Amino acid sequence: MKYKMLIINLGSTSTKIAVYNDLEEKFKVSIKHSQDELSRFHDIWEQNDFRKEKILRALKENGYNLKDFNCIACRGGNVKPVPSGTYLVNEKMLVDIRSEKYGVHPSGVGNIIAFELGKTYGIPVITADPPVTDELCSLAKYSGIKEITRISSGHALNQKRTARKIANELGKKYDDMNLIIAHLGGGISVGAHEKGRMIDFNNALDGDGSFSPERAGTLPAGDLIRMCFSGKYTEKEMIKKIKGNGGLMSYLGTNSGLEVEKRIKNGDEYALEVFEAMAFQVSKEIGAAAAVLKGKVDAIVLTGGLAYLSRFTNWIKERTKFIAPVYLCPGENEMVSLAESALRYLKGEEKAKKY
Repeated sequence: MKYKMLIINLGSTSTKIAVYNDLEEKFKVSIKHSQDELSRFHDIWEQNDFRKEKILRALKENGYNLKDFNCIACRGGNVKPVPSGTYLVNEKMLVDIRSEKYGVHPSGVGNIIAFELGKTYGIPVITADPPVTDELCSLAKYSGIKEITRISSGHALNQKRTARKIANELGKKYDDMNLIIAHLGGGISVGAHEKGRMIDFNNALDGDGSFSPERAGTLPAGDLIRMCFSGKYTEKEMIKKIKGNGGLMSYLGTNSGLEVEKRIKNGDEYALEVFEAMAFQVSKEIGAAAAVLKGKVDAIVLTGGLAYLSRFTNWIKERTKFIAPVYLCPGENEMVSLAESALRYLKGEEKAKKY
């Protein structure tokens, strides 16, 4: 018997859905939403019905009936820090997502939509390795200010999936390896994986670590404080500077690596330097992760959308290859990762945890 699974992944300006029969992708679409469409909503929660209707229409137009699915899997929302694994989406999880206590992201709306569809059609709904997956060792949680505890918040889903994939390709077990995984996307996260656990991981959601296409990265604290109290910016404007308008957006006015490549090819030396500076900072994060692992690193893996850009990955390789062999596993891989988790759950190979 093959299991039919619906995968839902909501981003800031897109609604991605896919249909899998076991691990065979049968249908996939990324529905783009214009700024004009989204601007009529006061916040992301008001987008619920709009996004749900888009999902239902796409399924109907392509001949799919929700009652035929065995499971719905959605990208994790901003919930309290939890161990790695597969979780049943429940009311308690949705309450925490809606509270915004742990951050705000459109993926939270995806969780609500998936739960509502599952309830209507009697289908189990799962998520896996949410962004706040917490396997940090105790030392990694110290920030330097007693009132602030470092948390992990980033691309845990692709981090864990990429780690398992590269271990399998190398003929080893993830639980037996030390890996450094760098997810290079709109946000950039670097994880130190020790014997199957991600023991250190930057808070990519809030812009910690390297600057990225949309995140400011770790900033000079004094200058940041003075900027906050300058009277020129509101709290929301400062948060937007850190996540959304930071990094490449701040320097170059674009979050597209392909656009930056185009400018470089046209002779833009400033774009070249900014792009290399981002690779420089990623390399520093990888070096720090190597120190966390005491230099015992089996492999470094570059993943995410920017891993398709050889100029960018070559800069990182040049600075980090002395640590361990560097492998490429480009793409976000979130849809297939969710499908893999759903299939393990449906086959009874992994028991879903209760939030």
